[in-house]
Amino acid sequence: MMRSACRTSPHVTSFHGWLRSATLTACLLLAGVLLPERPASAQSLALIPMPAHVTQEKGRYTLDATTRLQYSGQASASAADEFARLLARSHAISLQPTPSSIPTSGAGIEFVLDPTAKLGPEDYRLTVGPLRIEVVAAQAPGLFYGAITLWQLLPPGRDDHIAIPAVHIEDTPRFPWRGLMLDSARHFQSPEQVKQLLDAMAVHKLNVFHWHLTDDQGWRIQILRYPNLTQVGGCREKVDMPGAGSQECGFYTQAQIREIVAYAAARQITVVPEIDVPGHATAAIAAYPQLGTTGQRLPVSNERGIHANLFNVDEGTFEFLDQVLAEVAELFPGDYIHIGGDEAIKDQWRASTRVQQRRHELGLADEAQLQAWFITRLEAMLVKRGKRLIGWDEILEGALPASATVMSWRGTDGGIAAARAGHDVVMSPSPDLYLDYLQTDTPGEPAGRPKTVPLRTVYAFDPVPAELTSEQRQHVLGLQANLWTGDIADLAGLEHAAFPRLAAVAETGWTPQADKDYDTFLARLPTQLRRYRELGIGYASTPFSVVLTAAATGEGRARITLSNPLGYPIHYNINGGPPDTSSPAYRAPLDLALPVTITAAAFADGKVLAAPMSRLIDATTLLRHEDEQLEQCAEDGPVLRMANPRSPEAGGLFNVAILAPCWRWSDAPLDGIGTIRVRAARLPYRFRLGSEEERRRRFLPATTAQGELDIRIDGCDGPRLATAAMPAHVDAEGLATVLAPVRLPARGAHTLCIRFSGDTRPQMWVLDQISLQPTDPE
Repeated sequence: MMRSACRTSPHVTSFHGWLRSATLTACLLLAGVLLPERPASAQSLALIPMPAHVTQEKGRYTLDATTRLQYSGQASASAADEFARLLARSHAISLQPTPSSIPTSGAGIEFVLDPTAKLGPEDYRLTVGPLRIEVVAAQAPGLFYGAITLWQLLPPGRDDHIAIPAVHIEDTPRFPWRGLMLDSARHFQSPEQVKQLLDAMAVHKLNVFHWHLTDDQGWRIQILRYPNLTQVGGCREKVDMPGAGSQECGFYTQAQIREIVAYAAARQITVVPEIDVPGHATAAIAAYPQLGTTGQRLPVSNERGIHANLFNVDEGTFEFLDQVLAEVAELFPGDYIHIGGDEAIKDQWRASTRVQQRRHELGLADEAQLQAWFITRLEAMLVKRGKRLIGWDEILEGALPASATVMSWRGTDGGIAAARAGHDVVMSPSPDLYLDYLQTDTPGEPAGRPKTVPLRTVYAFDPVPAELTSEQRQHVLGLQANLWTGDIADLAGLEHAAFPRLAAVAETGWTPQADKDYDTFLARLPTQLRRYRELGIGYASTPFSVVLTAAATGEGRARITLSNPLGYPIHYNINGGPPDTSSPAYRAPLDLALPVTITAAAFADGKVLAAPMSRLIDATTLLRHEDEQLEQCAEDGPVLRMANPRSPEAGGLFNVAILAPCWRWSDAPLDGIGTIRVRAARLPYRFRLGSEEERRRRFLPATTAQGELDIRIDGCDGPRLATAAMPAHVDAEGLATVLAPVRLPARGAHTLCIRFSGDTRPQMWVLDQISLQPTDPE
């Protein structure tokens, strides 16, 4: 049974009083039909994140252009300004906040800062009555979050008079760390784009912006004492133009960083910078080669993956890091500086006579202890500047300073170990909170890691492991989602990856764990999408789209299955126009005569959630598969959804198991098939996978210069069905088409194994589309 927001007692003070309903569909159908003067349901409030305690009353407050918007004190003014800004964008009503000489009386809306109130720094009280709305907090963050909740109470539409439901809210966040990490090293975002992301964080009540500023692919923060860090380390060969010699550059000046930090602070967001050491150091070493371990000059990398380049352990390197951290500490007033510590492959340290001599001088048993000593040196640099060290969970692999905080990304095991050892912890595990994993397995997803992390998975994650004691649980500061940009080159990609999953992160960080409920979250989500549109926040449409699969059933018919990744109700039309709620509701697979055109869309509250899907299904389409419809043969190793660097604007995307590229078509109908047509792309192999590279499998030997298409049946070691030499040249979009005659008589349905011979380096063939073509009856 689901926890429903469709009905509630007028005096419920928390989620616990909500009555349960049988299905999400029923909840969606009931939304919006309550009488105006009855207590508003939690569904109609549609708040995200849901407050800790809600008392819903009878009546409403009517807001219009004449409403008085007042504040007491500067902190109150900032909150009132934020509410007025959001109101103007969402409802086109302009209110001018004014100071109040008598904060506790009079009609209108008032933001009151009351230091004597028994409230935490982020707590607030919000009361909506027929004549007055009051937001009270003891500190500025609480007032700001009260403004966000009040704005969320506004119903949709741009009416001149807005009816706000009467309600009393007593709110406090579950965790003090509710974060988002942005990787600006692998792909650079402009200062304005960073500010747009901060605005979106603010309306989700997220309060920590972890800024990944240095890596192998770029050094993005200006350090005045070391100008080459940005002049050299901030540039690299363009990723989408390999070998062309052109560069892409980007870094943030110190003036821009101060502006962004202040912009975040005005939205109650603390910025935590990350300077990644001792690994992920290629850009720094490219700028100053004496920092490296091998003595070689390196280019800034334009390849993704794990690089082996480490800072050395010379005193000159620590002097460099001390000066860098001095400037970083001055730019970022928050308590924490993140020092990375992850994925530091120790091969270069092991091979370096100089490093090994230093290790023996220090009496350290191995390279893990050497990294721990390295981290301890950094911690001392931060402490003298009043900062706390935080790092990825690899910093636990040696003795760790007592004051260090651990960010657990390799699952939650590191966080559990850290909490048991008395360290504060931020849970940020892969894959649960890694937003570069795709949201759905639909063809509309952009480049990224094809392993899906759907909204349900993000919402279900809880940062407090059950195996911790009550005392150990106090060390869990909260949670953080990570937005890595190895595959994300622009703001649209960032927004697609982040939203709406960041709404689920926000609810976990704020709402009491016992009060969270995925079904009611889905019921509230369509209203959140409306807010995104009002504020110009892009979001992924794929979770709200319709997915169609079709399979031939014989005699010119096909079985059509429709689904929505989030389970919203679907309406469809056959050989007609776009569907609406009067169109047939999809309830079970359809058995239809071919050809047929299906249009379908998912709905909530009578409104379409995403652009309708439209597909023609006929005998030809049933014999054609895109790479997204195929399975990957590899059972392990990384799988990526790669963009075409020759023509990224064309939108070509390819699912590839990069250690062993191989695609599988189960139950391919081979009766009467005489030729197989394959469209493939030639992509550069631009990956460094550390120890995983050693797992690269033996490739099929190539007998021609560009390799061959190889298709087998009933397993990759089965009989060869078809083969063809790959061409020496591709078209302007990097694509080539080959026709392979069927060499082996085959009847019925078989599993196809599709591969290309030859090594994948420096370029590899990847499958785009495969079509089975019947023998010409003539």
